[in-house]
Amino acid sequence: MAKVAFLGLGVMGYPMAGHLAEKGGHDVTVYNRTDIKAEKWVDQYGGEMAPTPAEAAKGCDMVFACVGNDDDLRSVTTGPDGAFQSMSADTIFVDHTTASAEVARELSAAAQAAGFHFIDGPISGGQAGAENGALTVMCGGDQAIFDRAKPAIDCYAKQVGLMGPVGAGQLTKMVNQICIAGLVQGLSEAIAFAQKADLDVEAVIGVISKGAAQSWQMENRWKTMSEDQFDHGFAVDWMRKDLGILLDEAKRNGASLPVTALVDQFYADVQRMGGDRWDTSSLLKRLT
Repeated sequence: MAKVAFLGLGVMGYPMAGHLAEKGGHDVTVYNRTDIKAEKWVDQYGGEMAPTPAEAAKGCDMVFACVGNDDDLRSVTTGPDGAFQSMSADTIFVDHTTASAEVARELSAAAQAAGFHFIDGPISGGQAGAENGALTVMCGGDQAIFDRAKPAIDCYAKQVGLMGPVGAGQLTKMVNQICIAGLVQGLSEAIAFAQKADLDVEAVIGVISKGAAQSWQMENRWKTMSEDQFDHGFAVDWMRKDLGILLDEAKRNGASLPVTALVDQFYADVQRMGGDRWDTSSLLKRLT
């Protein structure tokens, strides 16, 4: 059992922190910008809540975070009340935010200068994966530090891998989002085509999902897509944030991402339709 802190109790962070307490048996202190969410978490899982990230991190062996973007991450780490202000030497900060590789390297340098360690570990698996403790975690950092942190990360993950030095986790998450963007657009066009052709979508998916076209998106999203249900899952706003990060990185490293850039604009169309919080599978709405 370790003393740990978890910063950010959104749809992902809330259950992840819960797994650290219940499955890992860790002594968990939580911080959230709105106290009501932290109070609810403590009522459900025990542990403690803190008024600032610095207070939450004080005396902890490890600190975990899952917040919104680069600026949010800077706020809870190097801000005036950030966790970096109180973390002890040789402790570990694990960031699960989907953010830029640049901010990961920036915060790693700040942590190193202060005598502790930083791992970037963005996640995939969505809300269901977080709730079921079945996330995929893509880490960047030092092998020895990763080995120390992995048993705690295992509390909410089914797959954890070290991808390389700090920043490699974020870059791997970008690869993940590139794949998903193309898959969801392809599935949307396929379902729209099947509907226009007066095919039985369920029968079609039942056949093609057993062949080379199979994907997680097909298995888990075809039914809600065909039934025009999008009030669940990974929001379009979040996907556009992720695509913006990776398209900026592509400009920096010279990667050509024409399909991903096009799908990003399709998601902008969905936002203009009022679908900011719809699931990413709502790309179908543009076609029907």
